[in-house]
Amino acid sequence: MTDLQAATGTSHFVEANGVRLHYLDYGVSGQRPMVCVHGAAAHAHWFDFVAPGLKTNHHVHSLDLRGHGDSSWAAQETYAFDTFAADLHAFVEQLDLRDYVLVGHSMGGMVSLVYAATYPGRAGRLVIVDSTMLMPMDRVNAMRQFGTTSPSSYATQEELVARYRLSPPETHIAPSEVIHHMALQSGRQGADGRWQHKADRRVYANSQQMPGMPLWEKIKIPALVIKGDRSTRFGPQELAEIRARAPQVQWAEVSQSNHHITLDNPPEFVDVVQKFLST
Repeated sequence: MTDLQAATGTSHFVEANGVRLHYLDYGVSGQRPMVCVHGAAAHAHWFDFVAPGLKTNHHVHSLDLRGHGDSSWAAQETYAFDTFAADLHAFVEQLDLRDYVLVGHSMGGMVSLVYAATYPGRAGRLVIVDSTMLMPMDRVNAMRQFGTTSPSSYATQEELVARYRLSPPETHIAPSEVIHHMALQSGRQGADGRWQHKADRRVYANSQQMPGMPLWEKIKIPALVIKGDRSTRFGPQELAEIRARAPQVQWAEVSQSNHHITLDNPPEFVDVVQKFLST
């Protein structure tokens, strides 16, 4: 992969569900709306490299969940799937988006699934990207423990960028220019002059084990599940369980990708999404 180009979205804020939410608007007005939702500890820019191919026929928005990116931090107990989904609902209501395409990656996929099951009638299509349908409890406990530790800080932005890695470490396969771009968008300078990651680590401290499978019984709209060919989070058994509850669900695998598919192989991700949306 060469010549990857990041879209430049315009930055906006809305007050929704009691918090200040930030989002990127990549355009193009008049096209069918699309809302993209990132995973844990990520941010709206996770879709910068796929937005150019998606905005050819969609008005693409990418939301920072509470506690992430440039959205407000909040009380630790509000970092929960139901609250994230309520934020998404309030955001969509604020922008008056209808019959829109909802794309969620990882934790954002679970947020999108909870939203679509809880607030039917707004989203017209659903795309779930490499989301675990039931996080093992030992991993939930490890994330909770991580969430109680002190966040790292860096003397300069350059130091933060140099030490930036995707998590888990084995998923760190995206092109170097993509990783560098994500790193530049992932930190902010504090009042003391030092740099920290934008994500509130307490999101992990409040990790939940959310059963995703039962939610599919409430999904009646066309839906697509995407996995990376190197990802182990999703397989034929999970797909069969989903289709038993929602027979309309389609499936796609993106090559040369692990968990962070929108970063690992943006062109092929765009291709599979556009193929789904054209049917």
